[in-house]
Amino acid sequence: MNGLLEDARSLELDRLRHDVHDHPETGLHLPRTQQAVLGALDGLGLELRTGTALTSVVGVVSGARPGPTVLLRADLDALPFPDGPRHACGHDQHAAMLVGAAYLLAARRDRFAGDVLLMFQPGEEGHDGARLMLEEGLLDTTGSRPVAAYALHSSASAPAGQFSNTAGPALAANGTLTVTFHGAGGHGAWPHRARDPIPAVAELVTALSAVPARRFDPFDPVVLTVGSVHAGTRPNIVPAQARIEATLRALSDDTLARLAAVAERIAHGIGAAHDLEVRAEYTAGYPATVNDGAEADLVGAAVADLFGAARFLRGGRPALVSDDIGRVLAEIPGVMTGLGACPPGRDPATAPGNHAPDAAFDDSVLPDGAALLAEVALRRLAAADPAAG
Repeated sequence: MNGLLEDARSLELDRLRHDVHDHPETGLHLPRTQQAVLGALDGLGLELRTGTALTSVVGVVSGARPGPTVLLRADLDALPFPDGPRHACGHDQHAAMLVGAAYLLAARRDRFAGDVLLMFQPGEEGHDGARLMLEEGLLDTTGSRPVAAYALHSSASAPAGQFSNTAGPALAANGTLTVTFHGAGGHGAWPHRARDPIPAVAELVTALSAVPARRFDPFDPVVLTVGSVHAGTRPNIVPAQARIEATLRALSDDTLARLAAVAERIAHGIGAAHDLEVRAEYTAGYPATVNDGAEADLVGAAVADLFGAARFLRGGRPALVSDDIGRVLAEIPGVMTGLGACPPGRDPATAPGNHAPDAAFDDSVLPDGAALLAEVALRRLAAADPAAG
């Protein structure tokens, strides 16, 4: 165990992390990031291929004997900000940690049977890159469907080095609802001659804000947040239309579908009451991320053996953020594990969180993350290998 961690600490993973960090790219096409990953993996003797619909990288670390496949995933894309793209969600760290795991596994390929499938994925931030990689045959890469999948996610507002996961629903399913009210414009001096959509939008925002507390079980939580309202151009003009956009989230796909149906029904009712035409469009996003209990236990045991039991927090509350790793975990059992990366000098309780423009991540966690990814892959392969018993 100590040899794995010592080797991880010798890899200088911060160099790759800062290379990716200093050249952020968003969306599905990250050509420079892809080349940085490919360059970092060069010389390891891995089977590598790249994506067609996106600039993904898929690598295979093959063991000494045939056996099962385990998948390790890292997302690569940055976030868009008004002043340009920025790595404010830790994906640059994820890339470095998975490259580190590849080095550790390649150096130990004579000690395991099977394959470790490396998934370097663009487009997690709203572009559904995982779906595209699945459609391009990710799970069939080795000819043996993975028996488990593992991913780490850095947190800018959790104590550095603290690992955590929970069995069952861990991250939310999400979707977007857009409602447009079409009325009739007019002069603000004669609103009775128009059909004003603004009061309807105001009523809709208020009505939707009451839905989670009044229509859903608090032990099956949902979130409905109106994040965008558009109406009008001048104070003395009644606009002909008004629009809202909202994010909908729930810890199960079925609950999310029910939330969307309730919200659309309310929108149509309010529109009818105001004599407006209504166009409600719901777009499904990512499915819920559901962690497998046995795989979560395996990660916890690996953390305890590598770093001590105090470094692992089990059974925390699910988060209503979303991640397209849920698409992978809907196909094969696995787990998303959090890794605190709050830098020195910041209080995790008040530090800016992921997606904040001033989010920051501590490089000291990089070798720990790489070592854990390699360790869980080795453990899972050994558990599935009869010869290892």
